Amino acid sequence: MSEPGAPTPLFLSPRQTGAPGRGPVSLVWSLHERDRDLDAAVVRLAPGTDLGEDAGAGHGLLLTVLAGDGELRLADTRFPLAPGALAWLPARTAHALRAGAQGLTYTTAHRRPAPAGPGTGAGEPVCLLDWVCPQCGRLAAGREDRFCARCGQPLTGTGDTAGTRETAGRG
Repeated sequence: MSEPGAPTPLFLSPRQTGAPGRGPVSLVWSLHERDRDLDAAVVRLAPGTDLGEDAGAGHGLLLTVLAGDGELRLADTRFPLAPGALAWLPARTAHALRAGAQGLTYTTAHRRPAPAGPGTGAGEPVCLLDWVCPQCGRLAAGREDRFCARCGQPLTGTGDTAGTRETAGRG
């Protein structure tokens, strides 16, 4: 049983996670609850889409393939991806993803970054213009977003000053 006011558990059927995507990268679903401790998403890559190398975030990432095919590249090693494949990437693991001929649909889960505390000099930028999707105008949910949740367009701004926006689902 859940406590009063506690978040409600969620179940997505294969029909829901198999919804058609728009563009080379589609965020099919993600957690949006404000006080969550977990970031999770269902991401779809169109056939042949290559996300290129990501330096890896400051937290580990769990990736599970739902449908399609592709490959995960770590340094000089390539791992084939197919439904049921699971990968755990420790913090700061450089990696790249490429969808195969069938496209690639996968889930990601990782710890949500802690908010900046008072007196750290960190925080949200004064102007959030670089968080706005240039394609559809939607505002990104947070500085870690690298792709628009609505249309999949890459967010090319520098919302975090280190330039380490995380790829939706790539952590």
